[in-house]
Amino acid sequence: MSGLLDALTGDAEIAGCFSDASTLKALLDVEIALAAAEAEVGLISQEASSRVAQVCRDFTPDEAALREGMARDGVAIPDLVRQLREAIGEPHAKAVHLGATSQDIIDTALALQLKAVFGIVDDRLAAVIARLDLWSNEQGDAPLMAHTRMQRALPFTVRDKIATWAEPLRRHRERLAATQRSALTIQLGGPVGTGDSYQGKAAQIMQSMALKLGLAAAAPWHAERDRIADVGHVFALISGSLGKIGQDVALMAQNEVAEIVLAGGGSSSVMSHKNNPVAAEVLVALARFNAGLNGTLGQAMVHESERSGGAWTLEWMVLPQMAITTGASLRNAAKLIEGARFVPLT
Repeated sequence: MSGLLDALTGDAEIAGCFSDASTLKALLDVEIALAAAEAEVGLISQEASSRVAQVCRDFTPDEAALREGMARDGVAIPDLVRQLREAIGEPHAKAVHLGATSQDIIDTALALQLKAVFGIVDDRLAAVIARLDLWSNEQGDAPLMAHTRMQRALPFTVRDKIATWAEPLRRHRERLAATQRSALTIQLGGPVGTGDSYQGKAAQIMQSMALKLGLAAAAPWHAERDRIADVGHVFALISGSLGKIGQDVALMAQNEVAEIVLAGGGSSSVMSHKNNPVAAEVLVALARFNAGLNGTLGQAMVHESERSGGAWTLEWMVLPQMAITTGASLRNAAKLIEGARFVPLT
C-alpha cells in the first residue's frame, strides 16, 4: 500500500522498521555480533572482530549491486558479504560471516526488526487499553441495550460493553510478550542447520549473540517456521479484536440506532449531513485483511527439506505487511475511541 491509501491503512513508524536502511542496519548488527562472539571462542582474533565492527558501523553499500545480487541470488547477503570483505581488506576479510549461511543473518536480523515492532505495538496496545479504561470510568454506569444476533436482547451497562473490547486486548499484550520470548530468537545453524560450520562452538556463539542482541537463544530453526507463524498470528489477533470494536461502533453509530456519537467522522462529497464512521470502518477492513494475510503466512510454513527459497520469500512479502496493518489498526482505534461517546439508554 502506498500513496493516498497510506493515510488510511498505512503506518509510517512500523513501515520504517522494515525499510532498506533498517534492514541493512539489522544485518550489519548481526554480523558485528557474530564476529564478536566468534572472537570470544577463538575462531577469529579480537583484532579481526574489531575490524569487522569498525567497517560495519560505518558501511555504505553499493545499493545497485545489492539489488542485482538480490535478483540473482534470491537474497542480498552474498553480495553484501562480498562488499564487506572488500571494505575490511586483508588480513581480516574472511573473518566476517565466518561459518554463517545467509539465513542465519537474515532470520536473526528479522528478529531484531520484529523486536522494535513489538515495542511499538505493545506501547500502542497499552494506550488503547488505557483510553478504554478511562471511557469505562467516565460512562461505565450508564445503561445500554445488549444485542444478540443483531436483535435487542437485555439491558446491561457501558462498562459491560467496553469490557468485551478491552479484555481481549489485555490478553493480546500477554500473548505479545510470550511471543517475543519464544519467537524472537537467534538463528545460527550454518549451511544445513547442524551448526557444524562453527567448529563445535555453535552453542557458545549463539548464547553470546543472544546476549549482545537482546534476543532469545534457540536451536537452529531454518525450516521450522512455527515461530514466524506465531508472530503473524498475534498480529492477526490484535487487528481482529480491534475490528470487532470497529464493527460494534459502526453499528451503534447508525442514525436509527444512535447508541454512540462520533466526533471527527468522515464527510460526504454530496450529503453534508453525514458523519461517516471512517475509523471504525477501516478497523473492520484491516482486521479482514490481516486475517487473509495470516492464512497466506501459514502457507510459508511448508518448507521443503532444509531450506525453501519460495516459502522464505513469501514470509518477506507477508509478515511486514501484517505488522504495518496491525500498526494502522491501533492508530485508527486510538483515533476512534478518542472521539466517541455513548448515548445512554433512556
